[in-house]
Amino acid sequence: MRASREIAAAGAVVWRPGRGSVEVAVVHRPRYDDWSLPKGKLDPHESIREAAWREVAEETGAHVALGRFLTRTRYRVGPDRKVVDYFAARYVSGSFVPNDEVDELRWLPVDEAATVLDYDREVLTAFTELPADLTTLLLVRHAKAGSRAQWEDADELRPLSANGRKQLDGVRAVARVCGADRVFSAPLVRCVQTVQPVADDLGTRVVEEELVSEKAYEGNAEEAVNRVLDIVADGGVPVICSQGGVIPDLVSRLANRSGRAPERHVPAKKGSVWALFFDGGEMVAAEYLEAP
Repeated sequence: MRASREIAAAGAVVWRPGRGSVEVAVVHRPRYDDWSLPKGKLDPHESIREAAWREVAEETGAHVALGRFLTRTRYRVGPDRKVVDYFAARYVSGSFVPNDEVDELRWLPVDEAATVLDYDREVLTAFTELPADLTTLLLVRHAKAGSRAQWEDADELRPLSANGRKQLDGVRAVARVCGADRVFSAPLVRCVQTVQPVADDLGTRVVEEELVSEKAYEGNAEEAVNRVLDIVADGGVPVICSQGGVIPDLVSRLANRSGRAPERHVPAKKGSVWALFFDGGEMVAAEYLEAP
């Protein structure tokens, strides 16, 4: 008898504005004759968020912008244990076409969806704990750059290393699945290079923001926080690339402004992303995504 395995999967509560409230998508799977939230197993070398985004597209035909992490469920599938991470996902475009996995999709108010689902109702409960329509800010630390000691020119001109360039696909993937639509960066070559592929994907330019550089942030932290909140207030899903001497303090100050206790240690490894979620000007959730 083979040993039990843990199978990683991901899914989402896909939502859109409805009459007086939001509607969520529930799908019928003929293979199991059940009503479920869209979900599926990870492909090799695929991140949890990429899997959730892909599975939603495959099962529902919807292009979505992933939001905050909701919850994790576990259940048995024969001798194995399946672990499913769920995210909120704002519907952007696309239409449903019946397929081998899903033969029907319904858009329902949350309360009605809970009565239709055969399981995973706790995922809807987690979804309703915060407003659906949050603003996502992706705060990126620049990818790996060449050695400062071996760089003879101005530090602001130091470019990404070969290893740093390998990290860019991870940043692009996070930006894509979260629906990024604007790109900002500290005015350093390595910062701009980190998010330039995101701007290229969007057909836009990288807007330089002096206040999120280490040099300008020192002594002007509150002004920098205000500038970040101004960017958030414009809506959408902005991306901001900054430095390791800024990000931990910036995240902590945003948490304090919202009455949240900051983490004791705020990591900011090169090529990593903080996904910060705002209700108005208040940061209500935060997730750290390590570089692949």
